[in-house]
Amino acid sequence: MENQTLHITNGNSLTDYLQELDVKGEILTWGEMLCEGPLVETIDSDLFLNTRKEFLNTTYNIEIDEYEFKEELNKLNYTEQYSEIVLWFEYDLFCHINLIGVIHLIHQKGIKLPLYLVCSGRVKGEPDLKGLSELKPNQLLKHYNEKIKLSEEDISLASIIWQTYCGKDHNLLKPFIVKKTSFIYLNSCLKAHLKRFPDSKNGLCSLEENVLKLVESNEIKSRHHLLGYALNYQGYYGFGDLQWIRIIDKLSIFFTETGNTLKLNRKGHEALLGQHNFSTEINDNITYGGLNKLDYQFSKAQNKLIKTIINPN
Repeated sequence: MENQTLHITNGNSLTDYLQELDVKGEILTWGEMLCEGPLVETIDSDLFLNTRKEFLNTTYNIEIDEYEFKEELNKLNYTEQYSEIVLWFEYDLFCHINLIGVIHLIHQKGIKLPLYLVCSGRVKGEPDLKGLSELKPNQLLKHYNEKIKLSEEDISLASIIWQTYCGKDHNLLKPFIVKKTSFIYLNSCLKAHLKRFPDSKNGLCSLEENVLKLVESNEIKSRHHLLGYALNYQGYYGFGDLQWIRIIDKLSIFFTETGNTLKLNRKGHEALLGQHNFSTEINDNITYGGLNKLDYQFSKAQNKLIKTIINPN
């Protein structure tokens, strides 16, 4: 049992893929989506679990398998049998918030094993960014063979970012956008995160504005049709069906749906023209780590989050 590798994957699909390829070692499957909902800094705690259970159940009607969650985390309590830990996460915001959370958990537990990162994204000869499960077997194994060893500075930085994300001042993330690290997609993910807050002019976050632009520029037949576009043209967010369905439903005030057609209504065009701030009408009061989305807006002029005037306290 000694000198095994512990692989921490970003979900069941990749875990199954690694097993099909007979990649040697133990696997811990990380199935959380920490990019949405309230968080507490200490992941391996009852407070964290109860906070996530309430959010996922209320927002997405998802029930956490508490036994499975604890069983997976328990693998980090017996690391003497491992010689190294390999983290398998992708280029997008969804994966990166999970990644920094996992690194913070390892750091918090005082685990001193060598830590490696396998991160997909740009692939030579491919026009689009690729997820790990989208890679061909030879591409995935090449990524594994070229895994990046994380330095103490990398680990410390990830832990600081996690604590900041769980905190009340996300402008403190800005210096990390320009910092050179082993996380080559981190800067893009942090920029994408700050733009999840409503724009100070029209009240739309980057995700919402992109959806309205997709409706404006394409012949959309239904919400399901729009979902496909949103999934394919979301850049560095990496959101799944459930997240996009929730966002699209919130944006229905900007659509007119008749028969096999979904088009922007007058309010939708006004939003894209920036004629009114619609954040309170959209009323998406989701929390990102330690901040409620409606409490802050993103100012393009100042390139930072500013306190929402209607919620000054």
